[in-house]
Amino acid sequence: MASPRQAQHTGPPDGGWGWMIVAGCFLVTICTRAVTRCISIFFVEFQAYFGQDYARTAWIHSIVDCATMLCAPLGSLISNHVSCQVGIMLGGLLASAGLILSSFATNLEHLYLSLGVLTGLGFALCYSPAIAMVGKYFNKRKALAYGIAMSGSGIGTFILAPVVQLLIEQFSWRGALLILGGFVLNLCVCGALMRPIALKEDRKTAPELLEQDYVPEAQKQDLKQMSICSPLIKVWSHECLCYCSWKEYDFLLMPGFMVLAVSILFMAYGCSPLFVYLVPYALSVGVSHHQAAFLMSILGVIDIIGNITFGWLTDRRCLKKHRHFCYLFAVGMDGLCCLFLPVLQNFPLLVPFSFTFGYFDGAYVTLIPVVTADVVGTSSLSSALGVVYFLHAVPYLVSPPVAGWLVDTTGSYTASFLLCGFSMIFSSTLLCFARLAKKIKRTHLQSFTNDTGTKQHIWTNGAIAYSVTAELDQKDVEFLAADTNSHSSR
Repeated sequence: MASPRQAQHTGPPDGGWGWMIVAGCFLVTICTRAVTRCISIFFVEFQAYFGQDYARTAWIHSIVDCATMLCAPLGSLISNHVSCQVGIMLGGLLASAGLILSSFATNLEHLYLSLGVLTGLGFALCYSPAIAMVGKYFNKRKALAYGIAMSGSGIGTFILAPVVQLLIEQFSWRGALLILGGFVLNLCVCGALMRPIALKEDRKTAPELLEQDYVPEAQKQDLKQMSICSPLIKVWSHECLCYCSWKEYDFLLMPGFMVLAVSILFMAYGCSPLFVYLVPYALSVGVSHHQAAFLMSILGVIDIIGNITFGWLTDRRCLKKHRHFCYLFAVGMDGLCCLFLPVLQNFPLLVPFSFTFGYFDGAYVTLIPVVTADVVGTSSLSSALGVVYFLHAVPYLVSPPVAGWLVDTTGSYTASFLLCGFSMIFSSTLLCFARLAKKIKRTHLQSFTNDTGTKQHIWTNGAIAYSVTAELDQKDVEFLAADTNSHSSR
């Protein structure tokens, strides 16, 4: 199969075919995240049909989310080394097959494998590559582009939630899953839209590695004199490719990314159970089935407003430098919403909750790829997003069953929702303190360098460090540099 033709650009075009990429990503988020959210509408049906408790039934939604995030690096790998188009099309076929097979399920274990593992794997191959592709086409309007693309999750939930409820009533849960299986085949169409783009900052291919600085000059001359078929060429190329593979993931050691990763673990633990238990909780306090599904629709449509408005606002000059704080503010507000949820026990009170939680959920979901790109850069964005969504996997797998176990044990949803709220607030607080510490450190460094007109130069002689403060001219600097090089050569 011929490799897709890549458009050559020195930088992100910020438009043109990029808007088709945004449209494709918009459809991908509808077919993946919105469909995943709507699985919670099947919760009561599965529980009644198979006669199982909350914890065992909750594993279905957990496995879908976990597989989607756990296999996200696999999606990034296929996107980087084969093609984004191939990855998304393959994912669409797998997700559709999983949903269709689920319609023939005879027990929960069958659903764990088909709806959980197979459908989740298909979603994983589609989700992170599509999101990363938007980042490659946009720079100045990146947050707005992501806001539009990620709003597919909200608008998809708004439309699909009542539609799925209607399908269940008309065709049973088996017929609804079969129809959803046909619907997610649209992921193959989305994959066809993902035209590859070659940016100047992208890593070089193996033949171009001769130009890289990390290759010794003497080795370059030897390689130029050798035959292209020489085994030594192949060994050297393999070493360079291994080096480039490591360079794809060198962001893992960045302190900023480490803090973001820990924060995401707690955020993912807090956000997942609400989408599983909002409908069952509403039903338990006397809300009708249609009103409970309507709560999910409200959450979805307000999610869209959060996606687009936060994306547009954080692209403004006044807020562009404060995207991290906008992200942690949105996560913290969602945590507060979860803390208040147990006292909201009728439909008129649950509607404002859906508005508030939906808005800030859309806000921080939009900012996850933007904040990640700010930390690691555009060239590593695809790999970084694969890791970021991989980090969602364990919390998504564990949190709904843990919340279900708390419901079964206590007979109330209060403990589950409080645990979710505190987890998200801790995530926000952790990132806030890390950003403040970094800002204080930067301020101290700036004040230190601007303290006097003198300059401090430090060099080493063996294991002993000497520090001399003086007014030095250019010749002194050159002398110190030469002296340092002579010591290091010894």
